[in-house]
Amino acid sequence: MTTSPHPGRMLFLNIPVVDIERSKAFFAQLGFGFNPKFADESSACMLVGEQAFVMLLSREKFAEFAKLPLADPATHTLALYCFSVSSRDEVDAVSAAALAAGGTEVDGAEDYGFMYSRSFYDLDGHGWQVMWMDPAAAEQGPEEFAAAAQDTDTPA
Repeated sequence: MTTSPHPGRMLFLNIPVVDIERSKAFFAQLGFGFNPKFADESSACMLVGEQAFVMLLSREKFAEFAKLPLADPATHTLALYCFSVSSRDEVDAVSAAALAAGGTEVDGAEDYGFMYSRSFYDLDGHGWQVMWMDPAAAEQGPEEFAAAAQDTDTPA
């Protein structure tokens, strides 16, 4: 069963960071832009997709919204953040840019044929994954794509 998207719905993911300007500089090195209309001295709005944004909030600003104590991303994983790019080469380029900007590699490349990814920690210890997925696999779903590929590989 597939569901249709929600027209006009936007996603704002909020994450705490130690230094807004340092985090903006890090993510700018990865090719992200920022919307100044949704920013102040304690926040920055990072553009991820047409309707998807990551709000980089100072730890103090984030604490104002959070109902529970903040966890340290260097010692606790609360979420993993994944974004897609348009090619395998771009996965490698973005990953290399993250490491050059001060990020830390989580592990080596993961190659599943239809999907290729690399993971890194940002300057605050948040886990990120950059990935490419074959457009046919994204459209059909990984299992159906794999089954169709296997069917074409099997001699008649």
